[in-house]
Amino acid sequence: MPIFYYKAKDREGRVSEGIIEAASDEAVADLLLAKNLVVVEISQQKQKQVYLKFLDIFRRVSTKELVIFFRQLSVLISANIPVVRALRTLVRQTKNANLKKITEALADEVEGGATMSSAMEAYPQTFGKFYVNIVRSGETSGRLSEVMNYLADQKEKDYDLESRVKGAMYYPAFILAVLAVVGFIVLVYVVPKITVMLAESGAKLPLPTRILMGTSGFFVSYWYLIIGAVIGLAVGYVFYARTPGGRRTLDLIKIKIPIFGNIFKNIYIVRICRSFATLLKGGVTVSQSLEVVKDVVDNKVYEEILQNTINSVNEGNPVSESLSQSPHFPLMVPQMISVGEETGRLDEVLERIAEFYSREIDASVRNLSSLIEPIIMVVLGIGVAFFVAAILLPIWQLSSSYQG
Repeated sequence: MPIFYYKAKDREGRVSEGIIEAASDEAVADLLLAKNLVVVEISQQKQKQVYLKFLDIFRRVSTKELVIFFRQLSVLISANIPVVRALRTLVRQTKNANLKKITEALADEVEGGATMSSAMEAYPQTFGKFYVNIVRSGETSGRLSEVMNYLADQKEKDYDLESRVKGAMYYPAFILAVLAVVGFIVLVYVVPKITVMLAESGAKLPLPTRILMGTSGFFVSYWYLIIGAVIGLAVGYVFYARTPGGRRTLDLIKIKIPIFGNIFKNIYIVRICRSFATLLKGGVTVSQSLEVVKDVVDNKVYEEILQNTINSVNEGNPVSESLSQSPHFPLMVPQMISVGEETGRLDEVLERIAEFYSREIDASVRNLSSLIEPIIMVVLGIGVAFFVAAILLPIWQLSSSYQG
């Protein structure tokens, strides 16, 4: 059925708006009249989608907010509260303006006869294919509350994993950013004032001083070119990353880069196994689950691997057979999946794989954090030593010549 956007007024003149799935605009009007609402506007879903896409640019719904949304919805439905009433309750509790508006629209659509999953499909920026398929499987199996709880658990684990990895990167990123800014200011404003005095002395300057003066002179004369080059590289990177070949190359580099590559690879394995397990628990078929996982893995290399796996599964082969041929999956993963397929407990095995590699990521991040700090201190020490030597050596030479 088509989806209609509506705007209506109640008896007190308050305006409300939302979307409803109905056979025609007359059916929408009848539904609104049954709620004692006066119709102001009824139009096709297209206008609403454009409006919400505009909102999404400025007010995206975070992973944490979605976890809370599904967790609360699961609790309400498990308490035998109807879906529409549960959604209306969440509207009053939700702080994010965009999510509040979407939740209200979902309640209107479900009240109008649409299923929860079909209503969510209208908002792909907020509810991707993963969410829609999980909810649809819960509706089909009659386990909507249980499935939503799986969904909240899975997204909460993803959020925790992302937070841990990002948290480990914040400190070195902050230090490097501060170093870059301070170094630029020193080279452009401080060093020229000091080196003018040294140059006027006429003495032969040591190599560190000449290097510092040359670097400072380059920054002073061509600072605009440096800033332009940085901006150009950033823009070029963005455009290159949006091309199919560019994205694949960058994704391949991401999992092959020393030290960090292993962490990224484990992150993708956890994401694949955890999403796959959640979908299987929700009653989604293996082939459909792989299709959804392919869309949420967010790496072109692993997308290609999963597509080959889907083709293999559709031909009647087990999942483990295709994954065992990929060099980007550790041998343990297809072997454990093979055991899960043979015992009929694939979802449990996938969860164990996800937990194992999640712990591996934690250990790698802790080791990386402990390794980065001394490296930063060494780099800082070398930089300070070079700067001090470049300034003090010529001063020491001048003072020695005067004493002589």
